[in-house]
Amino acid sequence: MIKPIQAKVMLSHVKQPDTWFGLKYNMNLYRGCQHQCIYCDSRSECYQVENFSDILYKENAIELLANELARKRVKGTIGTGSMNDPYMPIEAKIQLTRRALELIARFRFPVHIITKSDLVLRDLDLLRRINEVYTAVSFTITTADDQLAKRLEPAASPPSARLRAIKILAENGILTGITMMPILPFIQDNEENITQIVTQAHEHGASYILPSFGVTLRDRQRLYYYNKLDRHFPGLRQRYERQFGNNYFAPANNYEKLKAVFADLCEHYGIEQRIRPYQPQTATQLPLL
Repeated sequence: MIKPIQAKVMLSHVKQPDTWFGLKYNMNLYRGCQHQCIYCDSRSECYQVENFSDILYKENAIELLANELARKRVKGTIGTGSMNDPYMPIEAKIQLTRRALELIARFRFPVHIITKSDLVLRDLDLLRRINEVYTAVSFTITTADDQLAKRLEPAASPPSARLRAIKILAENGILTGITMMPILPFIQDNEENITQIVTQAHEHGASYILPSFGVTLRDRQRLYYYNKLDRHFPGLRQRYERQFGNNYFAPANNYEKLKAVFADLCEHYGIEQRIRPYQPQTATQLPLL
């Protein structure tokens, strides 16, 4: 189901300091997500999205955003993509993200986007304009294998397309990299997968990779994920239940070893393990003569 809803607020304040992305504000133009990644934490009950397959778009989002941007006295980075993908297929038609970026460019706010879609390249013109202040685009990549990704992230762009998008953005001077999360136990937690991701990131011009070696497992998210494991990876659910029980976080196997391999590769290729946040320009005082 796809239907419009009315929103009350567009920009929510992010708890400070945000050590992951350096965000000041968070923006969600949609509720639910068409990519239907089997591990998505946004299905958790705490987020109060009843049916994550239903796509609700905020039809008054652009009017609200214009009013809020005009009133903001502090210009900080606006993040989008934490609860749903701003470039899921519906965006090609409705263009809420593009219209929001037009406003962000007009009001000269910095932006950080998380996505699994190469549709972001449609808005390269706007991203370049916003980059006069600050633009960062992070692509979630949990495997470099397109076939495996199709089972885990069925409606997202394949990793190969995301990597090509990284290359194009980097060539256009956009700060871009990878959120390598989650790394799923028994599926992706091996040195070969980590090595492929980092190597491909380097070859396509990624500046940074932000890792998380494991996956969250809570309430509705866990149930959905386990049902998908039964379908795509028979017998794996039972291994999860034995090893992780009702734990909130399921760490990758060989956690410390994988972290070390990842760190060595990043150092070798000159890839940062953190994102360079927006730094507001401050006026410099002229020396007294």
